[in-house]
Amino acid sequence: MTSRTLLLVAGPSGCGKSRLSRVATGAGGVATLPLDEFYRDLDHPGLPRTLGIVDWDDVASWDCDLAIDTISRLLRDGATEVPVYDISQSLRLGSRTLDMGDARVLLAEGIFAPPLLAAARATRLPVEALWLARHRSTNFTRRLARDLKEKRKSPGVLLRRGAALYHSEPQLTRDAMVAGFRPVGMREATRVVAQLAGVRTSTPRRPPIRIRATK
Repeated sequence: MTSRTLLLVAGPSGCGKSRLSRVATGAGGVATLPLDEFYRDLDHPGLPRTLGIVDWDDVASWDCDLAIDTISRLLRDGATEVPVYDISQSLRLGSRTLDMGDARVLLAEGIFAPPLLAAARATRLPVEALWLARHRSTNFTRRLARDLKEKRKSPGVLLRRGAALYHSEPQLTRDAMVAGFRPVGMREATRVVAQLAGVRTSTPRRPPIRIRATK
């Protein structure tokens, strides 16, 4: 029976979580699961709101129970159905089969990885947790360019959301450290993924990034 590990990758929107998933998948030994697939539909009752619009950065807009159930089945059985969510429509379109094959690592990435870590530990899942650390100005620029290109929401909504995220990032980082995440750059994160997956890498090891909280 294949021994599988859950690797939670968190960080502010735009920090490179999806990029790390693509790199890890290409290296082999890793299956990836975007946590965005577990958002609730726009018509779900009681969705949190900020400035008159749904606050998709509030964990109440996300189905943690479904996420942990799906991940548990993947680690146990190696395959299961996962939701397919369209962010531009704020709607779940159906599901797909995710088969891990011989992969030893399930890399699950998204802004809600921190609350998921507590649930994973409570259910005794084998889990590691990384926080991708990057300057928040860089995150703001990359996030806005990506979201405009993909037409995730209207430009006005994206700008308001981006400004709110920019100001909230220091607190998000502090909360993640308290939750048990380790701050790393992209090189270190790639090395950790390769190590867990049993894949050789030539990436040099660097000391972990130290986060200094700012107000």
